[in-house]
Amino acid sequence: MAKPLNQQVIVITGASQGIGRETALQLATKGASLVLAARNDEALAELARQVERLGGQAETVVTDVAEHEQVERLAQRAIDRFGRIDTWVNNAAVSIYATVEQMEPEEMERLVRVNLLGQMYGARAAIPHLKRQGGGTIVNVGSALSERAVPLQSAYVASKHGIQGFSEALRLELMHEQTGIDVVLILPSSMNTPLFNFARSKMGVQPMPVPPVYEPRAVAEAICHAAEHGGREIVVGGWGKLLTVGQWLSPSLLDRYMLQGARAWKQQKTDRPDDARDNLFEPSTGPGATTGDFGQGSKSTSLYTTHLELHPGRKRAALAALLLAMLALVRRIGR
Repeated sequence: MAKPLNQQVIVITGASQGIGRETALQLATKGASLVLAARNDEALAELARQVERLGGQAETVVTDVAEHEQVERLAQRAIDRFGRIDTWVNNAAVSIYATVEQMEPEEMERLVRVNLLGQMYGARAAIPHLKRQGGGTIVNVGSALSERAVPLQSAYVASKHGIQGFSEALRLELMHEQTGIDVVLILPSSMNTPLFNFARSKMGVQPMPVPPVYEPRAVAEAICHAAEHGGREIVVGGWGKLLTVGQWLSPSLLDRYMLQGARAWKQQKTDRPDDARDNLFEPSTGPGATTGDFGQGSKSTSLYTTHLELHPGRKRAALAALLLAMLALVRRIGR
């Protein structure tokens, strides 16, 4: 259900850093009323001040999305302050860089509780309120890794695959009930966010995003678009779409590409020693940040997303052209 952002109350989890923080700032400039959730109370307070300086309204709620009671409380605080919820953005996430053997069971469980169950709890808390209003939007932030796995991030990848499956099932249920609630899955490519500063690493060095890298602004723009216009799925970054197409065409070829010279391992490692700082179990401290340490050469926007993903008609036409080209190639090879 399309609704101007300046008429919306929007809940954002994982609001203290990165994509969530940038989304809040963009929405503030558009006049939305915001309910900001994260574990870092200092960062939330600073973000609320920035939102108010931009002319917006903000309620902050310290929340660990791995605890369903806290997520239910978050929804109620939104109702108590603003009287309704129009869009719920499930964005909170943590990360671990390690092989499966290196991870402890409690680390695996914690990541899945935050990344996957946190989104399930969020949707469950939001749906009754959205139904009462006759519709709204649930935005689930997944990843390009929802489509294709990489080594050293098995738990993270599993959680993001789970988010994709959950989003598809939830969308069908809400469509069947004719609720007027859109479920939009956002699939970002590699992003320059503080996630890498706070990821738990067992590689001996600090992790880094696989290039090309985009700025959080690009994802925030997609989330704002989803909140206002609804939809189904938005891929942010052409690299993410190429990864999806590659997985569709030849997953074994992608395997060989990643294995060649241990490319997929090397691309995720910096040369900086791991500082043993992470937010897996305990929240980060400090005022929070929007961007990380990988801005050099990063892209502030994605032309692919801007010109195709945010325009479904163009996207369908481009996909049809691609399929026709592939069919012609197959026929030529078969002669």
